[in-house]
Amino acid sequence: MATAAATPQEALPHSPEAVVVRFAGDSGDGMQLTGGQFTLSTALAGNDLATFPDFPAEIRAPQGTLFGVSAFQINFGSRSIDTAGDAPDVLVAMNPAALKVNVSALKPGGLIIADTGEFSKRNLDKAKYDSNPIEDGSLAKWDVLAFDISERTIEAVKPFGLGKKDALRCKNMWTLGLALWMFDRPREPIHDWLRAKFKSKPDLAEANIAALDAGHAYGETAEIAGPLRQVHVDPVPSEPGLYRTITGAESVSLGLVAGAQLAELPMFFGGYPITPASAILHHLARLKEFGVTTFQAEDEIAAICAAIGASYAGQLGVTSSSGPGIALKGEAMGLAIMTELPLVIVNSQRGGPSTGLPTKTEQSDLYQAVYGRNGDAPMPVVAACSPGDAFDCAIEACRIAVEYMTPVMLLTDGYIANAAEPWKVPDPATYTPFPAKFLEQKNAGDTLLPYKRDAKGARPWIKPGTPDLMHRIGGIEKQVDTGHIDYAPDNHQAMTDARRDKVLGVRIPDQEVCLGETSGRLAVVGWGSTFGPIHQAVGRARAKGLDVSHIHVRHIWPLPANLGDLLKSFDHVLVPEMNTGQFKTVLRDQYLVDAQPLTKTSGQPFQIAEMEAAIAKFFDGIEGNEGGEVPANNQQLPSTEGGNP
Repeated sequence: MATAAATPQEALPHSPEAVVVRFAGDSGDGMQLTGGQFTLSTALAGNDLATFPDFPAEIRAPQGTLFGVSAFQINFGSRSIDTAGDAPDVLVAMNPAALKVNVSALKPGGLIIADTGEFSKRNLDKAKYDSNPIEDGSLAKWDVLAFDISERTIEAVKPFGLGKKDALRCKNMWTLGLALWMFDRPREPIHDWLRAKFKSKPDLAEANIAALDAGHAYGETAEIAGPLRQVHVDPVPSEPGLYRTITGAESVSLGLVAGAQLAELPMFFGGYPITPASAILHHLARLKEFGVTTFQAEDEIAAICAAIGASYAGQLGVTSSSGPGIALKGEAMGLAIMTELPLVIVNSQRGGPSTGLPTKTEQSDLYQAVYGRNGDAPMPVVAACSPGDAFDCAIEACRIAVEYMTPVMLLTDGYIANAAEPWKVPDPATYTPFPAKFLEQKNAGDTLLPYKRDAKGARPWIKPGTPDLMHRIGGIEKQVDTGHIDYAPDNHQAMTDARRDKVLGVRIPDQEVCLGETSGRLAVVGWGSTFGPIHQAVGRARAKGLDVSHIHVRHIWPLPANLGDLLKSFDHVLVPEMNTGQFKTVLRDQYLVDAQPLTKTSGQPFQIAEMEAAIAKFFDGIEGNEGGEVPANNQQLPSTEGGNP
């Protein structure tokens, strides 16, 4: 994490607006750590940024193999950055496998920095290379800076007496030092971080610092013509305030704590480790001073049931998981809906089904969130669109849960959970409290009616042990008002309708248009982490004169009251999402609009260029079929060279 106070600044001339850098290597080369520390230095330099960590599912894949490659991409600049970028300007490849997996993404004319010390015959064979790409001319469309980083690292740390294996573990710091020089970044914050990280092993800290400084010095002193040059990226103009880098998992965690504070409740978090949701448990475990109790359960079912028990006892129950774990929690969600207790369920979506793609991103749990329980079991669903937005969405999920006595699902995904961006720390005074209210006396004369509803349709929240307020609660159908067990047909109809109407009546803001007009030829409607590429692509399309607007939906269920009329004010609706068209189907069902899908299920986020090309193709179809059917863009994305936002 980096924190810094921002003051308004003007961009300097003659510096690029944005640069995309990708660090790639073996999963043991420390690429995520390298990228994270480069992100820290970039944030402290005042640039806007977005990151995309991309790593294998295997804990430690065989060294040098294609499926063991780990990468970290960062897009930073002197203007607003909404995505981690399409095509990298610079690729740092620590071995042949990293080069082979990532080089096709590099923009033509981009820079490859390669460690020749790893391009042995054995490693080339592992990467399925017939010849050395550095020598055979196959990289001619890019600038190549290839030298023995491994040897230079060993030389830099020689005074510390490390063996070769330990010395090579400092290679990522040597590479980071070179990157810091290339982009005019200070080294001191990384020095401080290394000394803190290796506080108990100061020699190891100093060895890594020596490697970092050696990489930086190489950039300063090496007389290499051509690709190696220093680039300065000016700070982004920013509103005054305190900023920090934040990942989606950190943002959700802080938002949950803030929501519990606004509800004036202690929070209980029941979780079970699963990628990419585990980080929420890790972060919340450090926040005990805010009345947070964390519990790592023996399985997903125990985690949610413990959270339901905490809500019954008067705390704000929270649980989190990813798709497979959410499936296991399904029956208990129905219990929370039947008992009408507040509960927040965070779903950090990943590629599925089953175990699927554990470390890759997807948006394929929307049906699961809206419909995925037995019986008619309605639940509000909120979706975050970026790491920073996850903070406010977590607060919103807490508010709905407490005010309406209902479980709420908060959707993020692997991209949001792992990615980082600068975040202006908000003023707590700008948030309206929603203190929880507990029933403390009988609510019908001398009678207690635990399912008597208020104007919002919510039943009272009763802490167990409150004098004279003993009541029955459980998963069997409840009698209207009294909460007694009741199988009567009319009663079940009435309670089913009441639970449905309560959720449909949740107070949410009207839908706004993020970019463009409130009517026109084409609306591109997104949800979740597709925000960045849609926003940039729509902006580019509008700059070309196309009549297109961007609508991004936060409240997936219930949908905003004005959304139907808003969509019908456009001639055509295009819905990009990282699934096979789930939200498109919801919009068609609810509003009878001919929403067209644009889908992607590769485990990778949309690129801006993909979205921009799809919008252009859509307009070509409109113009070529006036008065006829508009062609769908389902899964057939145009082949484009990725550009940077």
